[in-house]
This record gives sequence, C-alpha cells and structure tokens, in this order.
Amino acid sequence: MHAALAGPLLAALLATARARPQPPDAGQCRPPGSQRDLNSFLWTIRRDPPAYLFGTIHVPYTRVWDFIPDNSKAAFQASARVYFELDLTDPYTISALASCQLLPHGENLQDVLPRELYWRLKRHLDYVKLMMPSWMTPAQRGKGLYADYLFNAIAGNWERKRPVWVMLMVNSLTETDVRSRGVPVLDLYLAQRAEKMKKSTGAVERVEEQCHPLNGLNFSQVLFALNQTLLQHESVRAGSLQAPYTTEDLIKHYNCGDLNAVIFNHDTSQLPNFINTTLPPHEQVTAQEIDSYFRQELIYKRNERMGKRVMTLLQENEDKICFFAFGAGHFLGNNTVIDVLRQAGLEVEHTPAGQTIHSTTASPPPLPFQTTHSSGTAKPPFQLSDPRQQQEEPGLASSSAPSRSQPALGLLPAIAAGITAPFLLHTLGLS
Repeated sequence: MHAALAGPLLAALLATARARPQPPDAGQCRPPGSQRDLNSFLWTIRRDPPAYLFGTIHVPYTRVWDFIPDNSKAAFQASARVYFELDLTDPYTISALASCQLLPHGENLQDVLPRELYWRLKRHLDYVKLMMPSWMTPAQRGKGLYADYLFNAIAGNWERKRPVWVMLMVNSLTETDVRSRGVPVLDLYLAQRAEKMKKSTGAVERVEEQCHPLNGLNFSQVLFALNQTLLQHESVRAGSLQAPYTTEDLIKHYNCGDLNAVIFNHDTSQLPNFINTTLPPHEQVTAQEIDSYFRQELIYKRNERMGKRVMTLLQENEDKICFFAFGAGHFLGNNTVIDVLRQAGLEVEHTPAGQTIHSTTASPPPLPFQTTHSSGTAKPPFQLSDPRQQQEEPGLASSSAPSRSQPALGLLPAIAAGITAPFLLHTLGLS
C-alpha cells in the first residue's frame, strides 16, 4: 500500500456509500477496441520459466472479466501452480474463518456490549432483515436465493460474533452488496477454474495470520469502531450521508485504467472510515490508533510475509510457471509485495496489456463464463514444503506499477483489500 496512506483516514465514510443502490453499469466504461488499451494488473517475475503476479479485485467476476487482458488470462492458463492469499475452496479455510469470529467461552454480544449499543445494533439488523426482500434481484430469486435464507447465512448467528466481526458484517449488509450475492468474486472464480483445470493450487497465508490481528484490537477500540459504523449506517438510513467512493467506483477504476493505489486501498470498503474533523480530540486519537495498528499488522506485515513466501514457493518450483493472484492493493504504491521481491534481488516488471507472454503467440481461448463448485476435498493448513497441500515491513518506495499522484489518505479501508473482502464476499456471499 502507498506510504501516503499513513496519514489520517478520509473524512468521507466509504463503507456506507454502498447503501445507495446504483444500476449495474452505472458510470462504467465499455471495453476498448484494442487489447493494448486495456488496464493491466499483471507483473512478470523474470526467470526461466517466468512467474506472474496478478492483482485481483474482490467483486463478482462478471463485472470485470471482459476488461482483463488476454495476456493476463494466458498467464493464468499457462501456469502449473496457482496461489492465492487464502484457499477459499478449502472447507478448512471457511470453517476456521467462521470459528475465529466467535466470542470466547460461549459469550453473547448482549453480555459484552453496552446496553444502548446492543439495541441500536439489533434495530439496524431488524431494519436490514425487513428491507432485504426488496433488495433482492429477480436473477437471485431465479437461482433460488431468497432473502430469509441470505440474511440467515450472513447474520444468523450475529449475537455470538465478536464485535469487530459484527462491524464488518454490518458493512456487508447494504443493498448494493446484497444484490451482488450469488456470483463468485474474481479471486474465488480463478480458484475454481484452477481446480477444474487440474492445476496445483495453494495459498500464502494461514487463516490465523489474517484473523488474529482483527481480534487483537482492544475492547475500547472495538466499541468505538462499532459505534462509528452504526452511526454511519443510521445516517444513510436517515438520508443525511453521501460518500465519494462506492463499489461501483472501484469497479470503474479497475476496468478503466486507473492504477491509483488509493482506490484499491478502499477495495470493497468493508471497513469504514472513522476519522473526521467532527470527532472530539480523544476520539480522533482512538481513530488514529486503530488506523496505525491495522496499517502495521494487516498491510505492512502481511506484504512482508507474503513476499517472503512467494520467494520460498518460487525456489521450490524452479521448473514450474507460477501464478500468484492477490488483491491488487498488495502490488500498488509503497511497501508492497513487489518491493519485498525486488529488495531480495528478483526482477519484477509490469506487463502491459497486449504484450506477449512466455510461450504465448496468440490470444488464449476465453475461460468459460460460468460458476464452478469446489470438489470439497479438504487440504491441511499451510505447508510450504508441498505446494499441492497448501492452505491458502515497510520497504522502499516502489515503482510497482504506473500510477498517478496520490493524495494523503488514511488506511483503515485498506484492510478490506486482503482480509475482509475475500472472506465476507465468499462466506457471507454464498458465492
């Protein structure tokens, strides 16, 4: 993520912006006529055979697939090994992520939250449950996806969850997000395709490495975050809040050639922004502390760890083409996975659309536009020694990708880029 993001968070409240529904193609661009005019989130690690880094986006793959260049798809198809952040096709991953959300010792939220906050939360969830049938699309109903079932899948056990995960859950329960459920996000779609194509798949992180930092916030910080989240959603319900960035904006920038890391740090905006000029000084301090904690624990440390594991996997697969698909924000700006690899001496180059890749002389056949299902074969936790059995610090300034000037922003929404978005959009989205 970009170093400019070390400053305060946006005063705008990104997470709740998505509560305002937009038509599926609102503000979107059309695919350009030439491959060379497409945006590219592909980087090549120069070796023989090559390896590839691909920046994904945590939205339904159908919204972006036509804008992904043929050479990115060809790199995926040419690969023998495909690695993701987490293995979202593995039942262990999903069950472990679900378990890590739960309060310890059989506690309930009513036992741990202040009474007023608990009842505000309950009122908001009652509102969502009431509204959800009107949010569902005919296509969803045609697939047998109904409001009661979806609400229970997302929020059925909300009283047993830790408050920080309830905060994320609330931010996934907007009309725009509900209407996208039922289609795999791009990461999951690629994982399903890799399994169908009999590729070896794995992951570079353990569930615990993504989960524990979220659970590591102290209780007063969690209460602050949940309260601010509810305030934002209550303001949207009252019609008094608008925000500049939405999921639609994110899709537009991914599709239409804007490699601005700021946008991708927002990702699907699962986490709200908390810092604004109206907060009293002591609350601004709390917001800054949360921002700093997440920046260090879930951006810088993750990128460092992911980069080192990429290097290990490359060493173990010297004769194989490897393809690493992570959230695009891990490759953009400063302190990125690419920085880690370059500092270790690897040559990593951005690969423009239209540029021929290894052993590819023509455009590849398109991958089928369909939803596949995992075989359900469980895999053990992360083991670097066997790529077929894997679960899925700040560095120097990077020229990881062509990017535009980036304003100083805060970082809390960036957490969604790698941890909450794949999890929530899959496990909560019934992808």
